Amino acid sequence: MNMSARSRSRSAARLAAVQALYQRQMESISLPRLLDEFHQHRLGREIEDAQYADAEVAFFDDIVSGVDARLEEIDTVLSERLSEGWSLKRLDKTMLQILRAGAYELLARADVPVGTAISEYVDVAHAFFDEREAKFVNGVLDGVAKAVRK
Repeated sequence: MNMSARSRSRSAARLAAVQALYQRQMESISLPRLLDEFHQHRLGREIEDAQYADAEVAFFDDIVSGVDARLEEIDTVLSERLSEGWSLKRLDKTMLQILRAGAYELLARADVPVGTAISEYVDVAHAFFDEREAKFVNGVLDGVAKAVRK
């Protein structure tokens, strides 16, 4: 697989992972059922004219399962990066999942360069939000990277 196809499939996996984490938070669905639902119906399928590019399934599974397994650690790292007076509870629910997924990659995926992880989640933020929120994602994840990557 050439680099651009691989990077496109990873971008699709990241976007799908954020959507899966959001769904899990809203519906309290079990992790195996959630992963299965995305494998069957979302990844690489066309839904309501929205094309989900062929996502790298193992990468998607790792992000969703990893955030789930390390949620307390991830939320602690994120909380420490928020401005005074802000808490994770105050964040938009989609924004929170973007930050969690990004923080997970920075913590656990040493194979993903810092710049790649941050810019990919800034791109995910652009799918849902305006420039201001995308800059917020950039700032928070940059702080996480400085804390967890040597």
